Amino acid sequence: MFAIAALGSGLGGAVGAQPATLAQPKERIILTVGGQIGVRNQGAQAVFDLAMLDALPQHTFTTQTPWDDKPVTFRGPRLRDVLAAVRAQGRQLRATALNDYRIVIPMEDAQRFDVIVATRKNGELMPVRDKGPLFIVYPFDSDPALKHKRYYERSIWQLKAIDVE
Repeated sequence: MFAIAALGSGLGGAVGAQPATLAQPKERIILTVGGQIGVRNQGAQAVFDLAMLDALPQHTFTTQTPWDDKPVTFRGPRLRDVLAAVRAQGRQLRATALNDYRIVIPMEDAQRFDVIVATRKNGELMPVRDKGPLFIVYPFDSDPALKHKRYYERSIWQLKAIDVE
C-alpha cells in the first residue's frame, strides 16, 4: 500500500507537522475527502471550505490546457498537501465532479507532479460555469509527458469529492 507519508520528501516534512484534527468549515463546503484518511472533521469524512483550502500552502503555475486558447494561470494548494492534511493512505484517488463525472487518479501523481487543486484561474475564483469551484490541474507545460490524454482526463473540473482507495 502506498501511504501519503511516503511523500514526505516532496512535502518538506509537512506530513508529520499536520494537525491531528481539521477545523470545522465556516462557509459552504466545496470539497469532501473520504475513504482511507486518518484525519476527519465530519463523520467519516474531511470537509473543506474555501478558507480552509486557502490556508494550505498556495502554488501558482501558468500552463496551456487543451480547453483554453492561451496559457492560463492557476492557483491553489498542491494535491499532495490536501492529501497530507487528511493523512491519506491508498493507491488511488477517485475524484468526482459536480455532474458526477468520475476519474481515477493514481496516488503516485500527487508525488511525481506538482498537481494543484486550483481555486483560482487567472487570479479569479472559478464559478461553476468556468470549471469551478475546484479544478485538479496538472502543470502540462512542465513535462512533455504530461501533454497526453491520460493526464488531460485526470484533470477534473467542478471537483466536489475525492475518495482515497
